[in-house]
Amino acid sequence: MSAATVHGIIARYESADALLSAARQARQRGYRRMDAFSPMPVHGLSEALDAEDFRLPWLVFLCGVAGAALGYGLQYFVSVVDYPLNIGGRPFHSWPSFIPVTFETTVLLAAFGAVFGMFAMNGLPRPHHPVFGAPGFDRASSDGFFLCVEATDPKFDREEVKRFFADTGAVDVAEVDE
Repeated sequence: MSAATVHGIIARYESADALLSAARQARQRGYRRMDAFSPMPVHGLSEALDAEDFRLPWLVFLCGVAGAALGYGLQYFVSVVDYPLNIGGRPFHSWPSFIPVTFETTVLLAAFGAVFGMFAMNGLPRPHHPVFGAPGFDRASSDGFFLCVEATDPKFDREEVKRFFADTGAVDVAEVDE
């Protein structure tokens, strides 16, 4: 098996605490490209994996601003430039009447940005992931806690990662094929 066909090395742990400890140790050893799988949220795991990503809130904010600008701009163009109507002597640019539509387009585009941005950043839809074929990975949805170091990690070495997992108390260690 060549290095190009390996997705990474995956290890199963007995408990969430063991998984959290292993993730912290892996981060201390310099592994950066890794992922954890568990049947429930594990407090502190995202910090241990350094998985903080602040791109989505900014994307939602920018989509909301674009929605507000688009909604207001469309109303302004229609009411003032393209088809001005004299209704009761009010000015063509009556901004209070533009507020509801501006708000709705802000919310609409922000929601679209959140949903489609989340899909794009999570790599969805992805009906198959290489770790699905790992031995015993079906337990990830019931009682298995898994940590996978990907082969794309700069410090990845098969034997070194396997030794590391064995040293951290992994129950099972296996290679994950692409």
